[in-house]
Amino acid sequence: MATIEQCRAALDRLSDHLKQAGEDVRGATALDRSLSCHITDLDVTFTGRLADSRITVDDTTEGPPAERAQIRLAMAGDDLVALVDGELGFARAWGSGRVRLEAGFRDLLRLRSLL
Repeated sequence: MATIEQCRAALDRLSDHLKQAGEDVRGATALDRSLSCHITDLDVTFTGRLADSRITVDDTTEGPPAERAQIRLAMAGDDLVALVDGELGFARAWGSGRVRLEAGFRDLLRLRSLL
């Protein structure tokens, strides 16, 4: 099972990947939205922002998110690490229910290019 530190490091690597990605990915993530990532097996939530194609984590709290972020992710820690490391495809994980993504309709349309 991935640790809180490994999950936080994975989010930092994901942020680096987004910033270094091609124009199509950067265009899809060029939002300014609040973000939460609930790690279900650790029952920990990372909260922050997706802005300028970067993820900034502002806080880590126990339990599910206290406030409803504009983009909400939920998954096991091992799945987060595997997604960021390229060992698990997002579309497959989302389709099988291993990853939950909730957002407004417009945001989902923009983010779909990442799938």
